[in-house]
Amino acid sequence: MKTSELGYTLPQELIAQRPCKERDQARLLVVDRQTGQFQDDVFHNLPAYLRRGDCAVLNDTRVIRARLHGRKPTGGKVEVFLLREIAPGEWDALVRPSARVHPGTDITLPAGLTCRVDERLPTGRRMVRFGQPDVLKTLEKAGEIPLPPYIEREQPDASDLRRYQTVYAEKPGAVAAPTAGLHFTERVFEALAAKGVETARVTLHVGYGTFRPIQSDDLAEHAVEAEDYDFPGETAAQLNAVREQGGRILAIGTTTTRVLETCCPEGRFRAGSGVTNCYIYPPYTFQGVDLLLTNFHLPRSSLLALVCAFGGAELILAAYRHAVEQRYRFYSYGDAMLVT
Repeated sequence: MKTSELGYTLPQELIAQRPCKERDQARLLVVDRQTGQFQDDVFHNLPAYLRRGDCAVLNDTRVIRARLHGRKPTGGKVEVFLLREIAPGEWDALVRPSARVHPGTDITLPAGLTCRVDERLPTGRRMVRFGQPDVLKTLEKAGEIPLPPYIEREQPDASDLRRYQTVYAEKPGAVAAPTAGLHFTERVFEALAAKGVETARVTLHVGYGTFRPIQSDDLAEHAVEAEDYDFPGETAAQLNAVREQGGRILAIGTTTTRVLETCCPEGRFRAGSGVTNCYIYPPYTFQGVDLLLTNFHLPRSSLLALVCAFGGAELILAAYRHAVEQRYRFYSYGDAMLVT
């Protein structure tokens, strides 16, 4: 499959700039791989498409306030966008304007935080070192939630602090939300439990590379950035038991999918942690996922390639055309799709 085949036409006004009023009132497009049929629904009805004994797997990463605004000793403004912690107090970061910040420059940031911008890294990034090892707590006072580039607002507002975060977010480290999970509410979890659907958790700290388009025309030539993950032993045991008892595994989002596929060699789940650069594109045989819940993704993206690998490119792109015709809302704050 060529990258050009992952294109589709999207009117600008369908890119959601804000979430819908209530999380679980987002629309839900249900795509049946067996029949090829589409059904338009509302997210809070998700449990109706699951069975007793199924298990929904959630990514419990928490988006950090990774965007910082500071000044050089000369008074010049600098933006530091933290991407990934390499070691305690040491971060891979984007610095703007990078060319005007020489290695060794100290930056004064809000909330008494300071850092030093050091060597240049590949792809235009910089190594940023803080004088304290535990930066995450201070970020809650010093930083901004990094909204995706297609949300055209100069800065996030108070509502974004709540809505660009899942209700079950727990482990800080992501710079982008696992957006399929943004629609869940306590009402939905209660309905899942009443249906006899289990839930389980994994962690994948979503990186900035999630927004990077595929540049090569051959999908196989692309590589996704490595991201930190954790797949607990209790989750592995739970999911193996679900499969043994005939239940299905529902991956909540492409990030969860990548963890499940990383940790399910030969169809059996194994606990683990570390970094994964699992890149899924057609053709691909899934081992750890039976159902997929996902938002609508950018053209020519590795996320759309993954969804096409799961549902079949022809069916998924037809579903996208249907979503455009029916005026679904796209991307991070948009609506959801369930592929069964």
